[in-house]
Amino acid sequence: MKVMKFGGTSVGKPERMQQVAELISKDQESKIVVLSALSGTTNSLVSIGELIAAGERDKAKLQIEKLEAHYHQFIIKLLQQPGFITKAKEIVTAHFEFLTIILRISFSESLSKDLLAQGELLSTKLFSVYLEEKGINHQLISALDFMSIDENEEPELAAIEIKLKKLIQQHSDKKIFITQGFICKNAKGEVDNLKRGGSDYTASLIAAAIHASVCEIWTDIDGIHNNDPRVVKKTVPIENMSFDEAAELAYFGAKILHPASIWPAQLHNIPVKLLNTMFPEAKGTTITQIAGSVGVKAIAAKDNITVIRIKSSRMLLAYGFLRKIFEVFEKYKTSIDMITTSEVAVSLTIDNQTYLKEILKELTTFGNIDFEENQTIISVVGNEISKTDEIIKKLFNAIANIPVRMVSYGGSPHNITLLVAAADKKLVLQQLNLGLFGLE
Repeated sequence: MKVMKFGGTSVGKPERMQQVAELISKDQESKIVVLSALSGTTNSLVSIGELIAAGERDKAKLQIEKLEAHYHQFIIKLLQQPGFITKAKEIVTAHFEFLTIILRISFSESLSKDLLAQGELLSTKLFSVYLEEKGINHQLISALDFMSIDENEEPELAAIEIKLKKLIQQHSDKKIFITQGFICKNAKGEVDNLKRGGSDYTASLIAAAIHASVCEIWTDIDGIHNNDPRVVKKTVPIENMSFDEAAELAYFGAKILHPASIWPAQLHNIPVKLLNTMFPEAKGTTITQIAGSVGVKAIAAKDNITVIRIKSSRMLLAYGFLRKIFEVFEKYKTSIDMITTSEVAVSLTIDNQTYLKEILKELTTFGNIDFEENQTIISVVGNEISKTDEIIKKLFNAIANIPVRMVSYGGSPHNITLLVAAADKKLVLQQLNLGLFGLE
């Protein structure tokens, strides 16, 4: 059995959803198909929630009506037979009645998560109606019946495996299962989610739970590219890479893959394929345990980085100093991306400013603090590149004219990370593309 995940752009238009139906019907292998919400839906739902929370319910109502109209237009282009059109309209009406009810009651965080779940529930139900119209035998199963997270918001993989296998066994006559990405139940039994990009995470968790033959992630790009095609003119797709390389790229900014989506597949050595819905013949990128040749594979950039510097003469030869600093970040559940140290100073970066004021206040007890926003992390990823002198020489020669704020080197054999001002990001990516890959 394999897993096929389709993102919002892959199901965002009726003709693309129809194409997805063709793709999942091409072979006889049993499969679980994971769908995101239609492109734009989650952003609309987030906006609706923010308006309701701000007390602007009239504006929220207008947005709800606009989104509902979009879905009714979608149905007309997706389906042909009157009976199935009626069925789909009833589904849409029921979900938007729920949104309308939210306008009239007290808004809360748990209700906000219920609101966000509507996108995936709608896309899978409408897709199921389309498959039914086409006579494609399948079973729609709810992710809320098996996908769960604990009190630390970590997936309960063992429980997911038990519940999912039980659901599959209940429908042993089916070879195609449709379910939602992103959504789950939390430790309180409430509707929750796996955060932005969580549909990839869902697919990988399902693949691990069923020990899938492969986990296919279908988007509108033909695999991971060696650089950001939105910034540089010439990029090339990477045909093969290791789990470690892919994890580094995902964490440090490659948009095609959710940062958490590697480890569940890696845990059970399940190949992950990144494929293009609009160009299914393309090879895409296959991610396995094997890295292949030594060398640079790709460059990624992570924006909205803040660097914090702590300078203290008390640091000199003081054991436990770093532990105390890390405890501050742990207290506010803020992860650190990069860190460099000297005898009297520590510099580190974060990508989440939610508790920045509180963190800075507590850090002042350790010494003089300053911080700088609008930074970008540039990550150069490849197999054992930190052990290859020629690559390091090429890298720094390529950006000799760029002020580099921090360098992380040696923490991983697969990654060399630089911190630069956000204003220099474009130039850095372009110069590294030429210096490392010979591409302008």
